[in-house]
Amino acid sequence: MIELDSASQKVGLPPGSLVYVGPRYMETPEVMAMEFSPDHLHRVQLESPDEAVRFRDGSHVTWININGLHDTALLEGIGSIFNIHPLAMEDVLNINQRPKIEFFDDVVFIVFKMIEYNDSNREIESEQISLILCKNVVLTFQETPGDIFNPLRERIANLQGRLRRSGSDYLAYAILDVIVDNYFLVLEKVGDELTELDEAILEDPDDETLRHIYRLRRELIYFRKSVWPLRELVSQMMRSEDGVFRKPTRRFLGDLHDHTIQVIDTVETYREMAGGILDLYLSTISNRMNEVMKVLTIIATIFIPLSFLAGVYGMNFDTAAGPFNMPELSLPYGYLGFWGVTLAVGVGPLQVKTEGRVVRGEAQAALQAGVRLHGGVARPELVSEPLEGI
Repeated sequence: MIELDSASQKVGLPPGSLVYVGPRYMETPEVMAMEFSPDHLHRVQLESPDEAVRFRDGSHVTWININGLHDTALLEGIGSIFNIHPLAMEDVLNINQRPKIEFFDDVVFIVFKMIEYNDSNREIESEQISLILCKNVVLTFQETPGDIFNPLRERIANLQGRLRRSGSDYLAYAILDVIVDNYFLVLEKVGDELTELDEAILEDPDDETLRHIYRLRRELIYFRKSVWPLRELVSQMMRSEDGVFRKPTRRFLGDLHDHTIQVIDTVETYREMAGGILDLYLSTISNRMNEVMKVLTIIATIFIPLSFLAGVYGMNFDTAAGPFNMPELSLPYGYLGFWGVTLAVGVGPLQVKTEGRVVRGEAQAALQAGVRLHGGVARPELVSEPLEGI
């Protein structure tokens, strides 16, 4: 989980103060710029914010990606160059924002979560991505290096791609589209985990299975919190009236909105499945306990009468003292008689239970035969005795 290392530093500060709330993942931030047009592509790594000035008023579309948020001086310089509102820059550094969209004059600020599935520990990991859309410039801010945007960069490098012929608003849509598409990949892995859990519970449930279920439920709850606001976010992008998102791009935003709803529906379905799997686990454990109690009950049914008999005949009576002091102890075959009674008491309940199962099975077979002979319609009168009496 993310630790709020610097949350206390923001107490009492005025709005718009740049304080990074989160751990430091890298020593030096990385700033990469990709400038492109239908016949132009230029990639460069920026060493200082001043090098980004030439992209501010350029005629080409530029995507500037910043990895690492701990250098507040660097981010403050970038915010000053592109005239980004201080409240937006403050939210960039607060990595616990919920997905949202805000409009600041000619700047659009969007926050969303990049969710990935870690195959090594089979856990869901998330990272906050902040996107700022300016005129012909898109800035993205990430906590750590490495992301899921390499296919998007390859599409930009492809001369035949739509991205090279479109504006910065379409680039912002494309970034969000990659994020949502990756949600489907994560949910596919989660679905595989749910299937494995379902099979594991039916075969051999244990404490590790229960921990796995609870961990998956927590991750799905966090997934829902990260995805649910996206529907309203995309709707606001589609309804924006300031001309930031042009009509051709809004058509693609409608498709993105549909994908977002599909993701939300899938997350809700998986949450219900996880709850059902937890109920199945508890039912399986309860059934196992019932089987154990059934065995113990059978053992008790056999040995409680035997313990009574052993206790009675284990008493020290003097048969010569009177006619009622266990006269059977003086019988020549008293010992054999005791064991005969003991065997009858011990085996009798088992025999009755076995015969009951046989009679019940024969009655059920007769009823099923009657159903088959009469076109699938049950005829209780075909059975001589009702099943309830068995």
